[in-house]
Amino acid sequence: MLTLKIITENTEEVIERLKKKNFDAKEIIAEVITTDKKRKSSQQILDSNLAELNKLSRSIGQLMKEGKTEEAETARKEVASMKEVNKQLESDMKEAEKKLTELLCLIPNLPSPEVPEGKGAEDNVLEKEGGVIPTLPTNALPHWDLAKKYDLIDFELGVKITGAGFPIYKQKGAQLQRALINFFLDNAREAGYIEIQPPYLVNSDSAYATGQLPDKEGQMYHCTADDLYLIPTAEVPVTNIYRDVILDEKDLPVKNSAYSSCFRREAGSYGKDVRGLNRLHQFDKVEIVRIDTPEHSYQSLQEMVDYVQSLVEKLELPWRILRLCGGDISFTSAITFDFEVYSAAQQRWLEVSSVSNFESYQANRLKCRYKDANKKTQLCHTLNGSALALPRIVAALLENNQTPDGIRIPKALVPYTGFEIIS
Repeated sequence: MLTLKIITENTEEVIERLKKKNFDAKEIIAEVITTDKKRKSSQQILDSNLAELNKLSRSIGQLMKEGKTEEAETARKEVASMKEVNKQLESDMKEAEKKLTELLCLIPNLPSPEVPEGKGAEDNVLEKEGGVIPTLPTNALPHWDLAKKYDLIDFELGVKITGAGFPIYKQKGAQLQRALINFFLDNAREAGYIEIQPPYLVNSDSAYATGQLPDKEGQMYHCTADDLYLIPTAEVPVTNIYRDVILDEKDLPVKNSAYSSCFRREAGSYGKDVRGLNRLHQFDKVEIVRIDTPEHSYQSLQEMVDYVQSLVEKLELPWRILRLCGGDISFTSAITFDFEVYSAAQQRWLEVSSVSNFESYQANRLKCRYKDANKKTQLCHTLNGSALALPRIVAALLENNQTPDGIRIPKALVPYTGFEIIS
């Protein structure tokens, strides 16, 4: 969340910048400032009362020593009365602090000046593109038909066991999944990322710290008996490693990667765009996370974008990078680049990665800080990206590489699959 310092010292700028996210912040920021003034006022009165209370308490003993019983009794009554007032002040402060936190959670992150104007996906800016879109024969099949033809994925069996959006991978389909996971993890390690194997459930504090709560709680699976949430991405547990941690500047940037299954309710999703592997409730993904200094975080962002580009190029997929506009960027992100690969059989672009810089927004919730060279404690910047999400990568690989003899495996993947073709 935004810090109070940013809001109170740059009020008009904050309101203006949030307009880029199509968010009218005027009323809520006015309420934040009013609530903060109330909190500060209660604190000032309380501090003054506590000083007076200490003074009075010390005087009681002296008055008793001097035999001034009545005056001591009057002082005792005054102390008792002030304690009641202080209880109310403490209650008012706690209430104001609670309200302040709730209000701050409703304010999105400030978009970077580099984020383009726009209301939705149609206003995103094409940053870069590469690869060759294959020309398929007229009888080319979409991935859900290819999966059935070669017995790679069983969507119906997944429905029987769990429900729609929980496919079962079989034979070379399962081997392809494992190959991609290992390929992505090995590449991450070679790029300097330290591998983490995280838990798949997190507590509410962790979900709150990375911004899933309260903004996205309806999209997460909630285990109510234990009040735990199935992770929507490995970003959540991995970033929470650094919750309430003070790092040393010389140890930054921190670079972690993690494979996990991801779980998303995807409430309200329907239609042709969700067929097959296009949108699932459970899927596999390798995530990359960075913790960095504010001065270096945008260099880290570029390095992450370049790294994801290298992955789609190694997989020989046609790709493009979009810089998301203000109306399409997420609540918590300061800037996001989406990667899409082209699905030749479906004749459409499929999103396979989002690479984002959250600046200090997430770190403020996490209380993730670092000590600089002057031993001053500052908020870190946090970044993450999919490197990569498997379902749509698999969809594009199957569709784009279909031949009369079977489905060709990209050269970089062959050492991981152990086969060159699915036939």
